Amino acid sequence: MHNAWTVTPEPYDSPVAAALWRAYYTEVSDRWYLLHEGRRTGPEELERGVASEDGSQLAPPTGQLLVARYEGEPAGTAGVRIVDDVTAELTRVYVRKELRGKGGAALLVGVAEDAARTLGAARVRLDTRADLTEARALYARLGYAETEPFNDDVYAEHWFVKKLP
Repeated sequence: MHNAWTVTPEPYDSPVAAALWRAYYTEVSDRWYLLHEGRRTGPEELERGVASEDGSQLAPPTGQLLVARYEGEPAGTAGVRIVDDVTAELTRVYVRKELRGKGGAALLVGVAEDAARTLGAARVRLDTRADLTEARALYARLGYAETEPFNDDVYAEHWFVKKLP
């Protein structure tokens, strides 16, 4: 069903990018708080979290934010940023809940890998949480292998890497 999907570069600070970042952050934050504290993210926590990352690391020439659209409507994001001479980091992989299972996430990751290659990367790495089981399954299906931790992010529990062909 890829013909309903398009993926294009998007300025990290566009209204579409901001709305998708808020939706992504709200979902992963709520999941964390529900799992660990039995509650959703509070309004102040949400605003602080959304504001904590402006996305500027996803701007050219060392990064790229991509937006997926399903039948023309903003549906998800993926970002890549160069972290060293051979490595790009994949981040902000998100598809709106009601559009999951339609091939958008795999398409986004593939276009993000192409963007990483264009930026000069020979491999892509990412981290994710244990409770984000769908994400971990997606990355494994797309050829990412679990690897040693490469950061000390408090929310990172699984680390993956993939060599780009």
